[in-house]
Amino acid sequence: MKRLYITLLLTLFTSSAIFAQKEFYNNNKFKQLDEELPTPNVYRTGSGAPGHKYWQQKADYIIEASLDESNHRLTGKETITYTNNSPDVIKYLWVQLDQNMRAKNSNTYKIQQSKIEDKASLKKLQRIEGYPDYDGGHKIASVTDANGNKIPYVINQTMMRVDIEYPMKPGDQFTFNVEWSYNINDRNLMGGRGGYEEFPDGNTLYTITQWYPRMAVYDDVNGWQNKQFLGNGEFALTFGDYDVKFTVPSDHIVASTGVLQDSSVLTEEQIQRIEKAKTSEKPEMIVTLKEVQKKEKKKAKGTKTWHYTAENVRDFAMGSSRKLLWDAMGVEVGGKTVMAMSYYPKEAYDLYKRYSTEAVAHTLEVYSKYTFDYPYPVAISVEAENGMEYPMICFNYGRVDEKGNYTKRTKYGMLSVIFHEVGHNYFPMIVNSDERQWTWMDEGLNSFLQFLAEQEWEAGYPSREGFPELIVDYMKGDPAGISPTMTNSESIHQFGYNAYSKPATALNILRETVMGRELFDYAFKEYARRWKFKHPTPADFFRTMEDASGVDLDWFWRGWFYTTEPCDISIENVTFKELDSQDPNIEEKKRKELRSSKTPTITEIHNEEVGLITRVEKKKQLQDFYNSYDPLDKTPEEAQQFKRYQNGLTKEDKEWLKEDHFIYQIDFKNVGGLIMPIILQKNYEDSTSKKVYIPAEVWRKDNVNITKVFVEKKKVVSFVLDPNRETADIDTYNNYFPREKQVNRFQLYKGRR
Repeated sequence: MKRLYITLLLTLFTSSAIFAQKEFYNNNKFKQLDEELPTPNVYRTGSGAPGHKYWQQKADYIIEASLDESNHRLTGKETITYTNNSPDVIKYLWVQLDQNMRAKNSNTYKIQQSKIEDKASLKKLQRIEGYPDYDGGHKIASVTDANGNKIPYVINQTMMRVDIEYPMKPGDQFTFNVEWSYNINDRNLMGGRGGYEEFPDGNTLYTITQWYPRMAVYDDVNGWQNKQFLGNGEFALTFGDYDVKFTVPSDHIVASTGVLQDSSVLTEEQIQRIEKAKTSEKPEMIVTLKEVQKKEKKKAKGTKTWHYTAENVRDFAMGSSRKLLWDAMGVEVGGKTVMAMSYYPKEAYDLYKRYSTEAVAHTLEVYSKYTFDYPYPVAISVEAENGMEYPMICFNYGRVDEKGNYTKRTKYGMLSVIFHEVGHNYFPMIVNSDERQWTWMDEGLNSFLQFLAEQEWEAGYPSREGFPELIVDYMKGDPAGISPTMTNSESIHQFGYNAYSKPATALNILRETVMGRELFDYAFKEYARRWKFKHPTPADFFRTMEDASGVDLDWFWRGWFYTTEPCDISIENVTFKELDSQDPNIEEKKRKELRSSKTPTITEIHNEEVGLITRVEKKKQLQDFYNSYDPLDKTPEEAQQFKRYQNGLTKEDKEWLKEDHFIYQIDFKNVGGLIMPIILQKNYEDSTSKKVYIPAEVWRKDNVNITKVFVEKKKVVSFVLDPNRETADIDTYNNYFPREKQVNRFQLYKGRR
């Protein structure tokens, strides 16, 4: 009895637990995102807009630096003025030292996985934990206050904590100085966003990036964003004003963030060419091929200092080389002229002279249409055999062979990378998201706009991301190798697909299929406008898109950004029903037509084959009324019932009943798990077709199985899901009913023969 009592208790407890789990844990895919998103407050509202007490810090820089070409070394000193606009008291400052990613003790080398290969070069073995012959990283010479007094500091890998003597109160400013140097990395050998490239002719092209100690972001979300720079997660930076003087060999041309303050570094002829370019309808050469070829042959002695300033930017970068050609063209954006410019070595001349500046101009026009007018005075593309973005300047690729020829892949790859990198001016250089935490917020949004720019550049442009079908192979891959988009930048599997392709595709689907262009474009532009020159988070984006469109998208964000589920919707079954008109004349005819089309049974077939004659057929006296009566004939009762039925119908009802109607019940199954709208094409008997969109909310009561009934005036011969490949459905075989035969490789080969 005691054992039975315990068993009953366990059973009741288990049943209660199961019941509680089912009853109280809401795992519906339409569950709102309230649990995942931060609580709105005075800094960030529930609508996704900045709150009435939103604040952000400011960091201004005065920098002097010089380039030692013979030793590939950069030396500099800077004065940083940091303004505390927060309501908090700040006891110390965090500064980013991103070059330390290449220091000998860098964790970036230590966390790289490696394995013993059957064959390995000596160099590869020597570089398992870095480059022993390269002394990388920022070398901090001093940190002092405005009066020259030393300030204590601690360097922790790629971050430096500056221990200020007196805490900064709200509204305080603090000015300090840093002197530093670093050895510039060989990009061909080590890779990287910046560095130098040495050409066979002995000349060098420098991309000067992550080159100065930079203030980390302090905000209302994280406090200090002092996550270490390990290589993938890029940068979280503070807006400010820059005054930069950069001393280089006298024959170098310097492309830079900002506006040139001292034109004495240019010839009179080059200055005149710039003036002409401001109103030109095509790019004008500022530094010509002939001028560059002359400089390449004999390096000049001495140095020149290029002085640039920039207002309200989050970073500063430069390119420097005697090999740089330069062209420019004025572009009208929002009633003002922006200088679209390109710098490139002669190795890219035939491609960049023709396309680069036009691509810059195109990017400004397209992105401004979908977000806000480009606010800066210049936008620059530098060919440096890589792809990376900074305010007003970016580094791209696209070189030709010795005869000036290039492949189709090189051309469109170059155009796409220029659209993308110039586009980064909008995300994250102006809409200043935290790249160290959320790569998709700049790369994904920017890749989406890149897709729009590509499609507006040329009909049939070979875009490599944006179209839903291009993401299918990734979406149906092994889940163990896929991360949700909402994953920290350093922990992502398949970085390119996760942070670039998937969010770009999701936004395209949102625009074209879920919301429609009008609602999406308005909401997306509102997000860009709200967070221009501010620091948004994912929640701010999600909330704004819903707030400005009036569309509940929590199911969409949850599916596409918080899970790795793919889209796979199946037509499981179709049941056909014909409408009963209740008219005895019509129904009698239908019943008899059905009987005539009915397939005989095997017994009837065999009886006919042997010539069976029944007894009733032999003896006519056995026949009565029922042998001659047709049970499918209409009856007087049916006629009376139909009369009563008609008396209750309106004129419109009677007209509707005169038409043919065919009823189809379709059973759909969500095989993949990702909630998406149902896009159904009905192919009719008369060779016409019709497409219907069923909103995703049709799954709200059951995430797996739903049934829909369609009443048609024409007979449907087949149904097709997602006929225009809008949803990235990973299995199109179950999109057809009846199922279509899949052509295998052997059959395809036979067809070709």
